[in-house]
Amino acid sequence: MPIIEPYRIKVVEPIPITTPEDRRHALDRAGYNQFNLRAEEVTIDLLSDSGTGALSAAQQAAGIAGDESYAGARSFHRFREVVSDLTSYPHILPVHQGRAAERILFTALLKPGKLSISNTHFDTTRANLELLACEARDLPCAEAKDLDSAEPFKGNIDLARLREVLTGPERDRVGIVIVTITNNGGGGQPVSMANLTAASRLCREHGVPFFLDAARFAENAWLVTQRETEYADHTPREVAQLAFGLADDPAG
Repeated sequence: MPIIEPYRIKVVEPIPITTPEDRRHALDRAGYNQFNLRAEEVTIDLLSDSGTGALSAAQQAAGIAGDESYAGARSFHRFREVVSDLTSYPHILPVHQGRAAERILFTALLKPGKLSISNTHFDTTRANLELLACEARDLPCAEAKDLDSAEPFKGNIDLARLREVLTGPERDRVGIVIVTITNNGGGGQPVSMANLTAASRLCREHGVPFFLDAARFAENAWLVTQRETEYADHTPREVAQLAFGLADDPAG
């Protein structure tokens, strides 16, 4: 590893420097709800890692050169080609955030009273399900409870408990199974390909749609190449393509 960062910072944005009194006043006004704070009141933002990172020089250049035509933009065709290559899905529906995709998907597939099973539902995923009067049930693997262990795949879904639900008295309530890679609600722990394969097989055996919440599919794929012997000779792209191939096409 280099002893200095292997990049040059291109853009600098000033950040506010607040006092303890400033922070106490801001939190009191916000009702101690971090979402009610103004950005200028926060020096170091730990609320989310969604879209808060700095853009690379290549990303900024691509944004400037992007085609923003109202219809038929080359930027969209490039996007669709890349996503189709990764997922093998013929239908691509871009949305501004995953929570919008969840809303569309759940409204199309689920009815009140249905059950959604996951390794761990993300908070907005749970909210979208509960808005539809559905139940979100988490089935994390037992290893997820030991925060200090060296288990390589603590993001896995509990396959035994999943089988119990799919074969038990609630089987007709199960409307969807979602595996989050990496398991964001479980601390960003990765999911093994063996676990994904077994979960996919169970869902197909019992006729239940199987989907991926794949916000961090690339990180999960890389960790699979590092920790799962069978995939040590694969590239992260190859692992990602195999993972998406285990799930159902959301628009299919």
